Order: sequence, then structure tokens, then C-alpha cells
Amino acid sequence: MKPVIAALVAATLATVTHAETLRMAVTTSFYNSGLSDVLLPAVKAELELNVELIVVGTGQALRLGEAGDVDAILVHARVAEDRFLEAGFGTHRREIMYNDFVFVGPMEDPAGIADAGSAATALQAIARIQAPFVSRGDDSGTHKKELALWDASSTAPEGAWYRAAGSGMGATLNVASGMNAYTFTDRASWLNFGNKASLGLLYAGDPALFNQYAYIPVNPARWPHVRHDLALAFEGWLTSDTAKGLINGYVLNGEQLFTFNAQP
Repeated sequence: MKPVIAALVAATLATVTHAETLRMAVTTSFYNSGLSDVLLPAVKAELELNVELIVVGTGQALRLGEAGDVDAILVHARVAEDRFLEAGFGTHRREIMYNDFVFVGPMEDPAGIADAGSAATALQAIARIQAPFVSRGDDSGTHKKELALWDASSTAPEGAWYRAAGSGMGATLNVASGMNAYTFTDRASWLNFGNKASLGLLYAGDPALFNQYAYIPVNPARWPHVRHDLALAFEGWLTSDTAKGLINGYVLNGEQLFTFNAQP
């Protein structure tokens, strides 16, 4: 940890008693990746801070922040995050790490999306043959991104072939596996998913599939009861060299799941 960051964290922690608890709303995609199992024990050991996760979609995480039901949020939907800040619900936004979104589907790939020139043309190909597609349909960051891609493709996802699961990423992948259907997911959740059956990763690489995660402390000026001291302490740790090593070093099947990009 750099000296300046260490000093800030130490100053913030001066008012923090042992083993206090930060309540943080996080996306299901972050939780399903398994990264929290690496980060939370480390932060508890180093800061004596328990981080209690409320695992929901980004939309619900933002609503929990708006209600003052959590101390901080970790989400991945920039437009919604900016609205949250503009309304005064958060103090600031700190980028932490990124990965990417991917399309998975039946290995036989009836829509031929593996050869698509872009994410938009992949969706057009799926809609053209009305191949089964499972959407999260839960106002999560992943769902928001999927809808933005449909909009960019000038294609309306309508009909019996398009199913909204209304669930988190792991459950949505399970539905797609059971239906042998296409779906849209973050790469980390896919790599950590154990029930792949006949599904495979078919399309990735479009810059439009970039997936940034950001940390936002809830505003104590609006909700005086929130533990802003704990939120800042955790932010200091989450943007430290220790966290950078753990995030960049988190690998599944030889593949790095996230890239740390927090700025000092």
C-alpha cells in the first residue's frame, strides 16, 4: 500500500472499533465470480472489518443505496451510477476493476454468432432465426447492458423465443443451460459456472462489451446513520496494492477474471 493511501486508511480507521461491519450491496455477477471469497477474508484480516454483502442486481443495489439501507455499493452500470450521484445519493464514484461481457449459447451455434462482426450483429442473427435467448430481465447492470445492445442493433427482442428469467446471473445461466439457449453474461460468472452442459462461449471482443465495476459510498449528508467511515476505509483498501494483487491474481482455468484499474 502506498504511504499516502496507508496514512488515509489509518486516519479513517482511528474511529473504527474492532470487527465492525460494513453493509455493501453488490451485483450478483461480482458475487458469482467468486472474487468476494478472496477479497473479504483479506480485508477482515488486514483492517479487522467485516464486509456484509447484499447480493442483488445493479438496479436493486442502487435502490438500496437510495434508501440508505447500505453503506456503499459496488455496481456496473455507468448511466445509472451517474444518475445516482447527480441525485445526491452517493458521495463519489471510484472505478475499481473491469472485465467483459460475452455471449454464450449452444455449441452448434444455430444463429452463427461466432462469426458475427459485432455484438449488435450477433443479436440480429439470434433474432432473425428466433433462437431461444434467456435474458436476466432483472434491471441488473448486465440486463441494462443487454438492452442497450438490443437498442444498438435496431432489433426488438419480442416473442416466445425471448425469455426473461427475472433472476441473478447464476440462475439465468442455469435456465439457459436447461433450455440449450443463448444468453448474455459477464465473463467471470461464465468461467465460474459449473453447469455448462452443451453451452460454450461463442462471441466476445467487441469494445461495446467492456464491463467496468465502480464503488460508490452512500452519502451521509442524506443518510446520517450510514457508516461513511467504514465505507472510506474499505475504499482505501480496495484501491490498494494489496487488493490490486488479489484482483489481478484471481484466475480460473488459467484465465484472469478481472483487471484492476483503480487510480490513486
